[in-house]
Amino acid sequence: MNAATDPATGPATDPAPAATGPATAPAPAATDPATGPAPAVPGPATAPAPAVLPIRAVPLPGGRSLRWHPRAALVSGLLLLALLGTAAWTLTAGDYPLPVRDVLDVLGGGGRRADRYIVMDVRLPRLLTALLVGAALGLAGTLFQTLARNPLGSPDVIGFTVGSATGALTVILLIGGGAATVAGGAVAGGLATSLLVYLLARRGGTQGYRLVLVGIGVSSLLSSLNAYLIARASFSDAQSAAVWLTGSLNARGWEHCTPMALALLVLLPAAVLLGRPLRMLELGDDTAAALGVRTEAVQLRLVLTGVALTAAATAAAGPVPFVALIAPQAVRRLTRTSGPNLLGSALLGALLLALSDLAAQRLLAPTQLPVGILTGVVGGGYLVWLIARQWRRTA
Repeated sequence: MNAATDPATGPATDPAPAATGPATAPAPAATDPATGPAPAVPGPATAPAPAVLPIRAVPLPGGRSLRWHPRAALVSGLLLLALLGTAAWTLTAGDYPLPVRDVLDVLGGGGRRADRYIVMDVRLPRLLTALLVGAALGLAGTLFQTLARNPLGSPDVIGFTVGSATGALTVILLIGGGAATVAGGAVAGGLATSLLVYLLARRGGTQGYRLVLVGIGVSSLLSSLNAYLIARASFSDAQSAAVWLTGSLNARGWEHCTPMALALLVLLPAAVLLGRPLRMLELGDDTAAALGVRTEAVQLRLVLTGVALTAAATAAAGPVPFVALIAPQAVRRLTRTSGPNLLGSALLGALLLALSDLAAQRLLAPTQLPVGILTGVVGGGYLVWLIARQWRRTA
């Protein structure tokens, strides 16, 4: 066997190719009929072995396997513990403080009558609404940011949250009705907005800055429409609508919590089922299509699922800003993983909103602030940092 073509020895043990031409023209060595082509396998200095990803696989029946990331599992566990601590703090602290033992008695079906009212009718439904709305916004943010392949592609930036708010405001100020009617208006407004944004951005694809820029433009138009609707309303209706537009969990009861729980019960499995094609779409439409993904159909299902999550959250708590923007990006940095992390985003979104609502209740007690003020302060600072970071990368 010719030594120049033996991959076991490599070019380091065969100096012959280096002598077949000048240093500035190594091509003759590759075409020399006496020696044959140069080795195709580069040396270790130019092609280091790829690092092994810290992913574990658990075999399942039927030849399948469940892959999981140890660091992501650790972060999810810590977020769950933080959620439990926040829930305990929310249920025990306040103008009417309760020991943990009394709260557990109430949750077990006992306790005093006053304690049952405070826990079951005031604090628990508000807490659960915050957790469910935050989880829905975290999931929606993950879907849209991955679909757009842009960290700014969250529903509150690209206009879907404002569209849901427009539909809900139309019902509140012009039609009237209960929580179910408002939820229907929010869903209709979100779907109409998503259809408009999708059609306008579809020519250039749903990725990159085109979707973000189109969404920002549509969001500005709808914000002006919302301001017009409030200006036409009566003083009392305009006042309540302005508070609702900020995003608020004040006076939230079981009539808000139950529909949100039912919506998440349906939409969470739908989002999980879309997780695998979502990861493939992050590689690019052409790559995903080569892997067997029906890109347009999957993108449409992702948009519908994300809009439904956003609309349900908006109907329950108003257009709470920036939770959908922060949660997916923060989870990706905490877990150091590539690709969407649905569970982590849902947990962090729930934690962010629950902590923000707790701060909104206690900062100026007994006055309760709308939770959107707190998330706006945190999210606005994060958005400025994110834009500055993107600018430095492209500069």
